[in-house]
Amino acid sequence: MWKNLTIAERKRLAHENAKDIITCGFDIEKTFIFTDFSYVGGSLRFTIIVNINMNMRNAGMTCILKGIFGISPEDQIGKVSFPPVQAAQSFSSSFPHLFHDNDDHLPCLIPCAIDQDPYFRMTCDVTPKLGFQKPSLIESRFFPALQGESTKMSASDPNSAIYVTDNSKQIKAKVNKYAFSGGQDTVELHRELGANLDVDVSIKYLNFFLQDDDELEHIKKEYKAGRMLTGEVKQRLIEVLSELVARHQRARAQVTEEMVDAFMAIRPLPNMFG
Repeated sequence: MWKNLTIAERKRLAHENAKDIITCGFDIEKTFIFTDFSYVGGSLRFTIIVNINMNMRNAGMTCILKGIFGISPEDQIGKVSFPPVQAAQSFSSSFPHLFHDNDDHLPCLIPCAIDQDPYFRMTCDVTPKLGFQKPSLIESRFFPALQGESTKMSASDPNSAIYVTDNSKQIKAKVNKYAFSGGQDTVELHRELGANLDVDVSIKYLNFFLQDDDELEHIKKEYKAGRMLTGEVKQRLIEVLSELVARHQRARAQVTEEMVDAFMAIRPLPNMFG
């Protein structure tokens, strides 16, 4: 509804995203992957819809769909109806094949990024009317764009990010050319003043991806003191990312369409909590 994509392309992209999720090691006996397009919470979605209006007041807080989601009168009506689709997924009764009637008050924990927060703020506002527990969020941090915190990753700029489809040559070129450095302008000045770790993108990425905490602290200490140069830090990041992406690509190549269909099949999961 926000992008000019065909239905076929939307379904294809959803399956491609599911393959990347499966590749991360999710257990098919404990995981149900679904799309809003094909699984949308049934009657509960309708209940939520009728409890939300364009200027709803709850607990002293004004919840205005236009203000939260930036919806204007010129927008298609689907943009107004979509937030309840997101909200319905916060409640166990939207998944009758997984939960029973007596599970209605199970709490929901939602890992998401800050861009998804408005949907669930709205959900928390309407939850008391439905008699459910409010969902809780774990808000993940975005990876910074390679060009630094002041810029934004964009699909229109492939050099703003490292992709799991990149090869080692592309990763090396992107990191060396575009990863914003907190180092000084000259080697001499860098040896004297050291690096600013707060703005250095290579350090920020290593915080996410370098598994050895002792090595990470050593790199930070040496780089900040000026004893390690930007090129050395970038080289270590290239090694880490190249290994990670190559491992992901090998595993993803084993994920078939049949496996995606199996994860998305509506089925009981008796071992989900075991």
